[in-house]
Amino acid sequence: MAVDRIERGSVRSRPDGDADLVERLDGRVREQVRREGVDPQREALLVRRIAEDVVRAHDELSLTGAVAPVADADALVGQLVARVSGFGPLQPFLEDPEVEEVWINSPERVFIARRGRHELTNLRLDKEQVDELVERMLKSSGRRLDVSTPFVDAMLPEGHRLHVVLEGITRGFTAVNIRKFLLRAHRLADLVALGSLTPQAARFLEASVRAGMNILVAGGTQAGKTTMLNCLAASVPGGERVVSAEEVFELRFSHPDWVAMQTRQAGLEQTGEIVLRDLVKEALRMRPSRIIVGEVRAAECLDLLLALNSGLPGMCTLHANSAREALVKMCTLPLLAGDNISARFVVPTVAASVDLVVHLGVGADGVRRVNEIVSVPGRVEADVIEVEPIFVRHGAELRRTGGVPAQVERYERVGIDVHQVLAVESAGGR
Repeated sequence: MAVDRIERGSVRSRPDGDADLVERLDGRVREQVRREGVDPQREALLVRRIAEDVVRAHDELSLTGAVAPVADADALVGQLVARVSGFGPLQPFLEDPEVEEVWINSPERVFIARRGRHELTNLRLDKEQVDELVERMLKSSGRRLDVSTPFVDAMLPEGHRLHVVLEGITRGFTAVNIRKFLLRAHRLADLVALGSLTPQAARFLEASVRAGMNILVAGGTQAGKTTMLNCLAASVPGGERVVSAEEVFELRFSHPDWVAMQTRQAGLEQTGEIVLRDLVKEALRMRPSRIIVGEVRAAECLDLLLALNSGLPGMCTLHANSAREALVKMCTLPLLAGDNISARFVVPTVAASVDLVVHLGVGADGVRRVNEIVSVPGRVEADVIEVEPIFVRHGAELRRTGGVPAQVERYERVGIDVHQVLAVESAGGR
């Protein structure tokens, strides 16, 4: 993994001697790691100690004139640790708190997302480096990628989500996407501080969670759906038992009684696969007080609807361009479960099962904001589910409308006067 192939322009600006030095010291660090039986992914501190010893030994030898001195020992140690224990040239992006996502379209086209905006980096890799990075990342996840399984979703040790599509499905090169786990908001109050919603809207959503309302969080890619779901889940009363189901572990919230489950790939014999629908069904056998589904994409929507319709409170996320389109999609996805499922059954079930829809979007400035919060009264007219807007964004301001959520008695049951919550004026909409 030669350094002069890593950065654009580095072939001319970096002497070959520097590249050779890094390669030699890299080899010594790896040899020492193997000799001591260190797991480089899980024991990064030990790898750093070994790298420091190797660089120090080289520095001492340079005093005799036998080898060239090191200009910046700390930087060299960091580079060696990134190559051996981290993810090489991608490690600086993974450590940068401003970078939200990293993706590789081809070895010479590496992009990042920073504050909601895309940037083409000056990073240059080669095919061997990309293959090595993917292999190293998957090694820590326990998931695999081959001709029979050309797609993979996995979680990296730091909590980042990895998605890889094998060359052959993509044209020319393997496509890699790393969505970093950056939990900037833990509770709804944190979203207020970030400008995503108003204090009044946050109080209403927290009251709705405590009242056991079924909440659908919708929006486009990178709109902040998982962050919103985390913040909503953090408002679940501590006396309830929460069971969650996800394709890859992404939910991170504090709760004393919470069981988290994720899907599993099929093995080499194409057996043992666990899909999201299996997890939703299994969750119902675990005595949950609340069920949370990370993202509804397909037939598992039917099983979630049946659970919500039976009186079990729940929350989920879904890709959609508006609150109304989210409801339409909720009515469509259950049809994938089988030919015997009809819209005549699904539409009224969605209307009766979903209480609130929270729709989010990303503004031109890259800030993620709540665009609308609507109530679902349960009425259907000509196969169209009626909605009652409660908060709607007008420009930069999330404004309170005259709408009132359905089933006010559920708020009253837990001692909440929702009319009072909605009557309190916010200090200023965002």
